[in-house]
Amino acid sequence: MTKGVRVSTASETVACERATIEMGTTSAELMKRAGEGAAENIATAFPDVSATRVAVFAGSGNNGGDGWIVAGRLAATGYDVRVIETGAPRSDESREAKATATKAGARIADDARDARVIVDALLGTGSSGAPRDAVAIAVDEINRCRLDGAYVFSLDLPSGLDATTGQHEKSVIADTSISFGTIKRGHLISRDACGEIVVLEIGLAESPEMKSLPLLIDADWVKHRVPSIPATAHKGSRKRLAIVGGGKGMAGAVTLSGEGALRSGIGLLRIVAFRDSALPVHASIPAAIFQEWPVTADELSKLVAAADAFAIGPGLGVSPETRDLVERILLASKASSVLDADGLNLFAGDTDSLAVLLAGRRAVITPHPAEMGRLLEMSTEDVLRDRFEIGAELSRKLEAAVLLKGTPSIVFAPSGERYVSAAGTAALATGGSGDVLTGIVGTLIAQMPSSAEAAACAAFIHGRAAELCGIVRGTTLDDILHALPAAWNERVRDMPPNVIARLRNYQ
Repeated sequence: MTKGVRVSTASETVACERATIEMGTTSAELMKRAGEGAAENIATAFPDVSATRVAVFAGSGNNGGDGWIVAGRLAATGYDVRVIETGAPRSDESREAKATATKAGARIADDARDARVIVDALLGTGSSGAPRDAVAIAVDEINRCRLDGAYVFSLDLPSGLDATTGQHEKSVIADTSISFGTIKRGHLISRDACGEIVVLEIGLAESPEMKSLPLLIDADWVKHRVPSIPATAHKGSRKRLAIVGGGKGMAGAVTLSGEGALRSGIGLLRIVAFRDSALPVHASIPAAIFQEWPVTADELSKLVAAADAFAIGPGLGVSPETRDLVERILLASKASSVLDADGLNLFAGDTDSLAVLLAGRRAVITPHPAEMGRLLEMSTEDVLRDRFEIGAELSRKLEAAVLLKGTPSIVFAPSGERYVSAAGTAALATGGSGDVLTGIVGTLIAQMPSSAEAAACAAFIHGRAAELCGIVRGTTLDDILHALPAAWNERVRDMPPNVIARLRNYQ
């Protein structure tokens, strides 16, 4: 099982590095590991030494020191390496790295003319605001080189991109960003500037500072948590899910949720919807049992007895009738439940009532930022600004996992853990995508003991199915649904020894 990668802000990165240094690793050793690991990654991507001219843009801080180590290692291997400085190194470690690199054959130059590979080592994690003066000029030159066909590697993150917020009004646009030890929030928020993201192991200590950070989940993490389906399984052991929604004219929402559930391994699917939805549901999902919204106590009792889990909300509609329906179901059953879409909009500004209804069960809510804003009575912008923290208090209050959908998606557990899924492409930015996810979550919450882990696994697989489609324009939800079996059964591929995470660029 791979080592977990943590997601950090700029200040959290500094705290983790400081804790590592206090435990006996020198800052010079951390710089050496970072630079040598980056050089190895670059050399692997461009192995033709004689045909690869490298230009390293080095700033005056420790990020520049990393760049000098890269320059020295590549020059020692035989690459033609030139270094463009925007300032003299400020730290002893960086000055030593520069001296070593020049002895190895790296040459100081004024420009990156004819370079095939550009290494951006201008600004590190601690920088904020737009680049200025010589650094701003260098950022422009790097981006011009990229437009002319050079391949750009950014060390730690593209210069000019804020490690915490992802803001980048003026930044390097990288083909690959090589991050050290942790992945930064800015990487995940602003994937457009980062290209492929590679996280290298540099030996940061498993300190309390590190363990408190959100965990970036990957295919290996998911594989070790989702239970396998044994040969002796039957529809009952694979669990029974009831999806409640499909108001007038909204049969498509419950249909998409049902397809997501069936393609994620549910044993028995029941669609509970407005009576007019019966025909389209039967036509689209013949494997599903259809039931009209329960009206009588007997109908409700039969529904509750027939479900191990509920997925409530897709296409439900917001009205006194649907609020009453949701309340009656949740009061009648303590089955595991996921609420999405109108199942949450019914409780806008009324999380107290929602907490009472969800009490005593394993539950997940799956809001997008606007739905989260309605629940908490705040703007979508405020939700996005605090996306890595905002679900924690709500999760504790509801005693339910909160899956805040977005780029990236973040899962908050009532116990305080946070999981981050960066899987997915813009193909998911279409109506009905969240309904598919609801079906996946509903299946997993029926089959797994941890609601938060079920939500995190569902978010990853949903995103991975989109990635497997490859293209964005032209991909539909049908394509993503058909990619789900491949996402569930994909073989986990080994990564190079020093690489602990890799996020491909699917733009």
